[in-house]
Amino acid sequence: MSTNETLPPLRGASLEQPGELTLIEVSRTCAVQVGFILELIEEGVIAPIAGDTPDNWRLSGTQLRHVTLASRLQRDLGVNLAGAALALQLLDEIETLRAQITASAPAAGGDEF
Repeated sequence: MSTNETLPPLRGASLEQPGELTLIEVSRTCAVQVGFILELIEEGVIAPIAGDTPDNWRLSGTQLRHVTLASRLQRDLGVNLAGAALALQLLDEIETLRAQITASAPAAGGDEF
């Protein structure tokens, strides 16, 4: 393959797309080794949503995002897997709290004053 040829798009490879992805799809999308994903699963950072063996495991879009973030934390900041797990848990809690605040905020344009 020449340097200017592109690979075909992956099914379900977008971070925004919901759905189930295989280990290989997550590995390719996140540009990480399958072994890294297996380490995340072993450490409890992520868990397959379906399947009973690694060949059958399926991961969600949220888990895809977690793999990407864990990889970046490890690569860019030297964070170990336990630290990445904690950071991801805290980020999820922040996201949940923001959603709760947004849901409880009065509608824009109302008579707040």
